[in-house]
Amino acid sequence: MEFYKMREENGPIPSTSSAPSLQIPMSYIHRHGLTFLLDNVPEMVFIKDCEGRYEYMNAAALASLGHERDYLDGRTLTIFDLAPKQVADCIDRLDRRILSNNTNVYDAEEPIAADDGTTRWYSGTRIILRDDDGTPVGLAGVSREITLTKRQETMRKSHAALLEMIVKGKPLKDILAAVVREVESLLDHVCGSVLLLDEKTALLRNGAAPSLPKEYVSKVDGVPVGPTNGSCGTAAFRREPVYVSDTLENPLWTNYVEAVKPHGLRSCWSTPVIGNNNVLLGTFALYSKAVRMPTETEKEIIDMATNIAGIAIDRRRAEERVHYMAHHDPLTGLSNRNLFWGQFRRALHEAKREGRLVATTYLDVDKFKQINDLHGHAAGDDVLRAIAERITKNVRASDIAVRLGGDEFAIIFSNPKRDEAGVMTRLEAIRQAVQEPIAISTGAITVTCSMGTAFYPTDGTTPENLLARADTAMYEAKRVGRDAAKAGPEVGSAA
Repeated sequence: MEFYKMREENGPIPSTSSAPSLQIPMSYIHRHGLTFLLDNVPEMVFIKDCEGRYEYMNAAALASLGHERDYLDGRTLTIFDLAPKQVADCIDRLDRRILSNNTNVYDAEEPIAADDGTTRWYSGTRIILRDDDGTPVGLAGVSREITLTKRQETMRKSHAALLEMIVKGKPLKDILAAVVREVESLLDHVCGSVLLLDEKTALLRNGAAPSLPKEYVSKVDGVPVGPTNGSCGTAAFRREPVYVSDTLENPLWTNYVEAVKPHGLRSCWSTPVIGNNNVLLGTFALYSKAVRMPTETEKEIIDMATNIAGIAIDRRRAEERVHYMAHHDPLTGLSNRNLFWGQFRRALHEAKREGRLVATTYLDVDKFKQINDLHGHAAGDDVLRAIAERITKNVRASDIAVRLGGDEFAIIFSNPKRDEAGVMTRLEAIRQAVQEPIAISTGAITVTCSMGTAFYPTDGTTPENLLARADTAMYEAKRVGRDAAKAGPEVGSAA
């Protein structure tokens, strides 16, 4: 690991030959009251000899190692007597390198990794002390902790990079994974997770969890929003942060203990992701293997991540709404003409390639104008929505249902097994479903429909030809009395 990053602000760093000879006897420090001054500055100040024995450490330096200000008085100690082994090894290695290189360092930034795996950053200057002959006799140093500054700098850069991903339209799953990874890089010993709310089911589905065990992610994918559903389900329910310090003991986690226990995930802190218009979008959570609550720094970073995730999800939902509105009928939710023609052509292309039959049905509500005239346009809208719902319930996932406009619908049966009679049977089921009473504001009404069907390739090979033939068959159904389904290209006139 590279521990020192040299910074030259006003020309080159002084070489050994040009560096000042510096001798500060301890008696001078005490006699001139410098001890009082140095003990009351926030920077860490020390003086040590070439063997690593400290002659002086101010109160801040001792406090950073967990000692009182008089801990060093009258004692000859090295860093190995003052700090945990991993920290001591790091500091000793740094200082020996400076003495070995015989070069002072100025404003160097150095990370110090503790035994518990946490890392803190320091910025400092170390100057070699020399005797009158220029021979090194020790080191004097001044350092200050810059962990918070480094973290804030990293957060600003991360924030900008994540916003750039959003602006450039990167996939949502990639953005959310990047958000989680950034948080994990800023904090020690945590794993992050984003869950997305499925509006239809009110379940929280996995959005991103790159570092959590896959088995655990799978088990909690689909957590319901509710008052006792772990940290995330509860945070979404309450719409406020839920910090659980021990998942094995907290009652909110009763139903999920067996999910977290094998992976040692002892604490979970979850925050709801709230979008525009106070809409719940999901949750952002951090897991730790330690039994503890989050620090203020961790809460701050969680808030940053939650904000970024909310922006990304909101933007993607807005894009999806625009796309949906451009391709779907706003009244019924069915495909509109814009989407229909592309779907129709694709269905015919696949049928030609695989030698399958495609049925095209044109459906028109009988005497729809009378419904509007007698009951009002609101009732007419209720009828159209009900018919669209009944069509949807009676077609397969591979079929296509579309509202062409007004009271006209079309259905593409894209996967029938070359069975025209079977298609007509399915259309009869739709006709009967349409006949069921429809609730309107003044009670209920019953409507009927007329349908015409054309088959690929018998009746045509293009979407335009097939729909025209189906339209002709539908008018034939109207001519013979309405409330019927007709197949074939017979020409007739509407009654």
